[in-house]
Parts: sequence; C-alpha cells; structure tokens
Amino acid sequence: MADTATVEKVSIIVSKGSLEGIYPALILANGARAEGIEADLFFTFFGLDAVTKKRWEHIKLATVGNPGLHLPTLLGGVPGVPDLVTRVMERKMAKLDIPPIPEFIEMIADTGAGLYACQASVDLFELDKGDLVDQIEGIITVGEFYERAAGGQIIYT
Repeated sequence: MADTATVEKVSIIVSKGSLEGIYPALILANGARAEGIEADLFFTFFGLDAVTKKRWEHIKLATVGNPGLHLPTLLGGVPGVPDLVTRVMERKMAKLDIPPIPEFIEMIADTGAGLYACQASVDLFELDKGDLVDQIEGIITVGEFYERAAGGQIIYT
C-alpha cells in the first residue's frame, strides 16, 4: 500500500558553521522549494555564520574530527590544510553547479523560503540585525520557530 501523505512544509534547523553543516540545509531547502514545498530555515548557534555578513563568504570545511574526509586528525590540524581542503571541495561543487553559500542563500530567499536567526544565539554572540545578511526576515525565539513549523516536518542538520 503506497503512502499518500505528502510533505507540504519543512522547517530546517542550521546549527553548524561549516560547509558540511550548512550545505545540506541549503540543498534541502532549495529542493523543497523546487517541489513547491514551503520551507523555513532557522539559523542557530554556529549556523549563524552562514548568515552573518562578516562570515558567510569565509565558511570552511571541518578537517579535524570529520570522519567523512578520511583524513587523519593530526593532518587535519596542520596549518593550511583546512583552506586547501575547502578550496578543493568548493571547486568540486562549482563543477556540479552548486553555488557558493551567499549566492545559494540569495537564491533560496528569492524562492520565498523564510530565513530566520535564533534570538538566543544572536544574543549569545552579541549580534544584531545589522550584522546579518539582508535575506534574514527576522530574529525569532525558539517558540516562534515552533509556531512557524507547526504542521510541517522539522529537519535538523
């Protein structure tokens, strides 16, 4: 028997500030919007780096403690290695037409997805609306995030 339920709404929590923490959320949101699914992104903790003006163009791949890289931890900590590995990954993504984070966020916002920053995290890192990219619709509390997410799927990346 086939499941006839369809997803109509997703709310995606972005909590990591590395390439491998941010891109899955952006890809999921973009895919949802392409399928006509309502999508909101909630940037919290280090995920705020993806939408902080000073940082969103400088996101790196985590090289230490990242088993998916198959790179010895000691090597991942050598100066210059994170930048090198990040550049290699960015080149591979560019060949697949996966845009850089700033362009991807702009594209997703242009599709009507909602982008929100976590109030507690903004306070923790002593940021304000002016520190965040223009695509952020608002700084909201966790309770407000849950109100927006009501009736949909919550995805944590």
